[in-house]
Amino acid sequence: MRIAIIGAGLAGLTAAYEIHQADPSVEVEVFEASDRIGGKLFTVPFESGPIDMGAEAYLAFRKDATEFFESLGLKDSLRAPSGLPSLLYAGGTLNPMPAHTAMGIPASGAGLEGLISKESIEAIDKESEREAIEWGEGDVSLGALVRERYGDDVVDRVVSALQGGVYSASSDDLGVRATLPELARTFDAMAAEGEKVTLSGAVNRILDQRAVRNAAHAEKIPGYKPQVFASFAGGYAEMYEALAEQSGATIHIDAFISQVTKTKGGYQLKGAEGTFDKVLFATPAPTTAMLIKSVVPDAVAPLKEIKLASSVVVGMKFDDAAGLPDNSGILVAMDETSVRAKAFTFSSKKWPHLGERGGAIVRASFGRFGDDAITRAEEDDLVDYALDDLQTITGFDGRAAGLSEIYVQRWFGGLPVYGPGHLETVATIRAAIDANPDIDVAGAWVAGVGVPAIIADARATAHRVLGA
Repeated sequence: MRIAIIGAGLAGLTAAYEIHQADPSVEVEVFEASDRIGGKLFTVPFESGPIDMGAEAYLAFRKDATEFFESLGLKDSLRAPSGLPSLLYAGGTLNPMPAHTAMGIPASGAGLEGLISKESIEAIDKESEREAIEWGEGDVSLGALVRERYGDDVVDRVVSALQGGVYSASSDDLGVRATLPELARTFDAMAAEGEKVTLSGAVNRILDQRAVRNAAHAEKIPGYKPQVFASFAGGYAEMYEALAEQSGATIHIDAFISQVTKTKGGYQLKGAEGTFDKVLFATPAPTTAMLIKSVVPDAVAPLKEIKLASSVVVGMKFDDAAGLPDNSGILVAMDETSVRAKAFTFSSKKWPHLGERGGAIVRASFGRFGDDAITRAEEDDLVDYALDDLQTITGFDGRAAGLSEIYVQRWFGGLPVYGPGHLETVATIRAAIDANPDIDVAGAWVAGVGVPAIIADARATAHRVLGA
């Protein structure tokens, strides 16, 4: 059997690896249009050491991901964060990151004084006394829900700041079921149990369940503290290079595939030699729509409906870290107009193995869905914005500290926007794809933007492709 995988990002490489593990006799060829593998994972070789300019960590509580990395021989490369807290810049001031939240959604108004209005604090604390949320099987806007139950400033100053860092979009553009499945499942459970469905009630239930799980772990492991994130000593390149090396696949870079057609002998790819028995599209939704139109035409229209968000990361290495706050990073409120950046990651503070290099490593992030202008700014301007905003927010003068290395990475259409209706759109695409057992799809737009979600979906897809 000969299988073509289009796209050498995380999904494509994982699928190639999984196919090889399941059946080494299968001939797999991976075609990547760009000049490197890894996709949205990109480790840049700074002189001081490798730095990730895409995702820099994964959710460590996803044990399936950790076990997968260990199976690649990367156990000794995994690194834990320092545990330093992050801050929230809102109203022109730095604030502690609100505690006791579910992805930024608070359970009560406690600790939010000075960050949001007194009226919103009161609304949060009295939300459980209001009429129940009309919750059904469909999806709704996360931002609209929180605005209606808590207040606009809760969304603009807290919730969207966290969501913007993950999805490069405001909470208004995201769906509850699509982005916060734990909250959606809690709503479902409350409704099924006949309990009044409220936002604060659901968040409190989630936090209580987390506390029970953590207590159970603490009983088994003295001194246990939940670890949310983990990274790699040498950046994500360690992982995607290990996948490539162990996949047994022939990987072609600078290999632009412009068309896929079906013939009597199988599938032909314009830009590749020979015929393939099966094809896996591990490409962004717009690219998939272009390539799949002659083999699964019914999938084209819904693929074109998937929205994408762009962003920019400015990576900076400073010679001197004096004056940089002892925090993991800073998120910026959506309604903050004094700066352009949406977040800063103090990588050398967040990750001890990076701090050991000396100086300071800072990543500035720009861009949200619907605001692509900043992603097209000149590189010099972006660096100036990053330095100016860093000084405005923290007082740290990066120019005086000695800016020794810079890397600007633009991600045009880098993340799918998981808005209300996204899950239904993917289901429609999946139904069209499933009608052809020799074709399949994988990637961030299919099953989630997080690294563990993409890996899990790609592994499952590999077995479907094999007919297992």
